[in-house]
Amino acid sequence: MATAVRFLRKTLRANQAASRLLSTSRSLLGRAAYTTGGIIDVGQPTPISHPELLADEEITPGITSEEYISRRKRLLDALPENSLAIIASADQQMMTDVVPYSFRQNGDYLYITGCTQPGGVAVLSKETGLCMFMPDTCKEDVVWQGQTAGVEAAVDFFKADKAFSVSEMKKILPEMIEQSKVVYHNAKASTSSYRNFDAFRRASLNKKVKDLTCYTDELRWIKSKSEIKLMRESASIVSQSLVQTMLLSRTHREESQLAAKIEYECKMRGAQRMAFHPVVGGGANGSVIHYSRNDKKIKTGDLLLMDVGCEYHGYLSDLTRTWPPCGRFSAAQEELYSLILETNKECIKLCKPGTSIDEIHRHSVKMLIKGFQELGIIGKGKSIQYNYLNPTAIGHSLGMDIHDSTTLSKDKPLEPGVVITIEPGIYIPPVPILNENAPERYRGIGIRIEDEVLITETGHEVLTASVPKEIPHLTTLMNMGVGNSMRAAHDHDEPRAACS
Repeated sequence: MATAVRFLRKTLRANQAASRLLSTSRSLLGRAAYTTGGIIDVGQPTPISHPELLADEEITPGITSEEYISRRKRLLDALPENSLAIIASADQQMMTDVVPYSFRQNGDYLYITGCTQPGGVAVLSKETGLCMFMPDTCKEDVVWQGQTAGVEAAVDFFKADKAFSVSEMKKILPEMIEQSKVVYHNAKASTSSYRNFDAFRRASLNKKVKDLTCYTDELRWIKSKSEIKLMRESASIVSQSLVQTMLLSRTHREESQLAAKIEYECKMRGAQRMAFHPVVGGGANGSVIHYSRNDKKIKTGDLLLMDVGCEYHGYLSDLTRTWPPCGRFSAAQEELYSLILETNKECIKLCKPGTSIDEIHRHSVKMLIKGFQELGIIGKGKSIQYNYLNPTAIGHSLGMDIHDSTTLSKDKPLEPGVVITIEPGIYIPPVPILNENAPERYRGIGIRIEDEVLITETGHEVLTASVPKEIPHLTTLMNMGVGNSMRAAHDHDEPRAACS
């Protein structure tokens, strides 16, 4: 790797000299070039362009350059000697030949660099530090897509040790690969910009290429104070938004309307996007775990299950509530809901340092099997049928991805700073699908109650605790300030008795 290192050092000195010259030129020209209104545009918010979002020294809102540099150091310290880490950004996915989908950055690339834009590749080694290869752009690209971060921004703003254009990567990266003992990369990233290099292919054939995720998942498992602050805000946004959506469900019973409402409320409170496509399942649609159509009307008397989350500057929230928009639970609905609620609360009590997601899951399974048997949903000695009614785990890690740090064992002890979900549920389709034998009165009912839980030094903090889930609280919320005339206007085509 010596030749590559010498080349990088030589180029770095040239870059630094050019940067000083460019800085002087900007002072003379009043920063007229590559600027918007006198402010340099690096393709994403900066403390100068968006002082309402970022404080000084922050690369992304809430996360300073010092924290990003610390992350890189911790990753390098964790990697074996003479290792090379290649971390690619997500690719821009296209809706048509020229129309892009909304872009979301790869979690590992964002975690290490702070760059929210597509097309880049970051390379880390102890010899070179962080080297960023930035996308090549032309004037036509700027006309269509706006300014994007280049080589200069990589050094000045993202604090890379070295930076080059992506077109130069084929001259620099192959030798770095060949001189490394092990090459790690974020294997699930879709980019092929370096995978076609002969050096990378040879390294792969020689078993030198490994997935970096086991290291980055470990780093991302415990959140820093600044990350926790962002996650609290993300949870607060989606919690407030869901309460507003619950109130609307009293008078607006279209799944599509409620999906639009939750997204509107989240974005109006500062979220950049939804964490995933909202699940808005009325009645039997709630028994479909990842229901996504959101295209039916909710019947009076049916429960409504909404599984929602938002993204706040790279950090996600995840929350589910199930409630009767008509204002009352039926007897069968209340029996099932009470069991799921009890399981939710008991499992949250177990959330503390030293326990594990798997341990909490096993406890939830025991509780639910016992409850299902008492309700006659599964027979004695037929606990295998439990998996037909709830094939999901009790929860998962949460962070920059909705299922974060997925390579880590569910037996890994929880630690302060870890954020997980607790989400027991039951999903009974209107007709048997997997040979489940639930009584007819429970058919077509889906219930999930999901909370977001931060592990603390002394136990836990429920980040979504402000959203009602107790039966009296839900029924009060659904009936609060709603007159008979308003209900009649929406229930005239369905019998009121369906709510009893």
